[in-house]
Amino acid sequence: MSNRRSFLQRAFGLGAGLFAAGTPILSETTPPQHKDAHQHDASAHNVPVITTEVGDMPFTVDNGVKVFKLTAQVIRQQIAPNKTLDLWGFNGSSPGPTFQVTEGDRVRVIFENQLPEPCSIHWHGFEDRIAFDGMPGISQAPVLPGQQFIYEFDIHQVGTFFYHSHMAMQEMAGMLGAFIMHPRVPHTPHCDRDFVLHFQEYAVLANNTVPNTAEMEFNWLVINGKAGPAATPLIVRQGQRVRMRLINLGMDHHPIHVHGNTFVTTGTEGGRIPQTAWWPGNTALVGVAQARDVELVANNPGDWMLHCHLPHHMMNQMSTSLRGDRKTNGPLSQTQSMAATQAMQQGMQSGEPKTSGDQMAGMMSMDMSSNAMRDQGRSTTPNASNVPGFPQDAFMEGPMMNAEHTDMLDKPENYGLRPGWSASMQGMMTFLRVLPPDAYDAVVNKMRDARRENDPYATMLNADALNTKGRRA
Repeated sequence: MSNRRSFLQRAFGLGAGLFAAGTPILSETTPPQHKDAHQHDASAHNVPVITTEVGDMPFTVDNGVKVFKLTAQVIRQQIAPNKTLDLWGFNGSSPGPTFQVTEGDRVRVIFENQLPEPCSIHWHGFEDRIAFDGMPGISQAPVLPGQQFIYEFDIHQVGTFFYHSHMAMQEMAGMLGAFIMHPRVPHTPHCDRDFVLHFQEYAVLANNTVPNTAEMEFNWLVINGKAGPAATPLIVRQGQRVRMRLINLGMDHHPIHVHGNTFVTTGTEGGRIPQTAWWPGNTALVGVAQARDVELVANNPGDWMLHCHLPHHMMNQMSTSLRGDRKTNGPLSQTQSMAATQAMQQGMQSGEPKTSGDQMAGMMSMDMSSNAMRDQGRSTTPNASNVPGFPQDAFMEGPMMNAEHTDMLDKPENYGLRPGWSASMQGMMTFLRVLPPDAYDAVVNKMRDARRENDPYATMLNADALNTKGRRA
């Protein structure tokens, strides 16, 4: 017990980061120091969660009742620079927007079904009346196309919960979202940042846009509806305590790993874990239909990878591409390899760390078909074809993006990343960016200048605007 207690009283410490032309905005040389993990106990308050890509479910108030309007509909959503899918979701996105309520609230959800078939909504983990459980044919009649159904709850639980269609194949087409119940009395230690991360997978043929919900060999793995490098990083200031709510409503289990940081697991889909039972780790196995809340003090500056650690899930399975290239066509020729490497090097020598997709533009114009992997930018030795089992990782890095594919990467949250970063990002991958004050302010200023409508980071930006430079929100 003493070892566990001593761990819970530690966190990683200070470092430095500088802006410099041609270099990342963070120093790579300053080791972490130890400091008290409970430094944020004072003035604890509930912080609105941030669901990147998705944002919140808006509501009105009717005689003290929070009223939400939830609509099931067919949507078209770009999940990667080179891939757009036809999905089923809620209120224009998959995952659907995040509900945020507080213990003690009364909540009414007006659900409308705009799908071409019946649907109903299950409120995963809710302890409430059977009439609103959402199981079609058991607790309610299915909601037919064009019809509505009203769900109503008295919120007496606290934690990370979800909502999803209880028609199994609809769930695999993208119909899910988060339902966060904040405590009436805020948790301690206080968290400065609170993020929701959904993990999903789709099986889509190379020239198709409709997921095969009956398939079990998935080739697109996404976080909050986006595959790397399109997934938006989590932006935090060095020294802040961070909570990440990891939600898995797909078909596979996902061991979610964070580089450079040790966290404690503080909650599950059943609610808050007593502090004496928190356990340390850097990888949380999030099973199907489970949630894991993890918390850390972000004292170790860097652009840290956050990803599922199943190898195929880090590269979008690559099954479609490799069936043609890896098994029949053989490795890159020496000429192809040298040309691809030269193109990558030219992009990575561009000087100022702009980080957006513009550094990748124009390097290669690639056909994202089963032969795309043959033209990628990793060099191989002249005799590579004589190596048993080759190729392995030589074809695994992501393709260079042409100009029409880079808009998704040109976002302020990516400012300051190392040139060429997107080539190593595929599948269920994003960043936890722990930024020293100057670097943090530079990124946040760019985010504020972007003035994006319905920005999931809006609450964070508004809070930061009320604080002086260099002080935590």
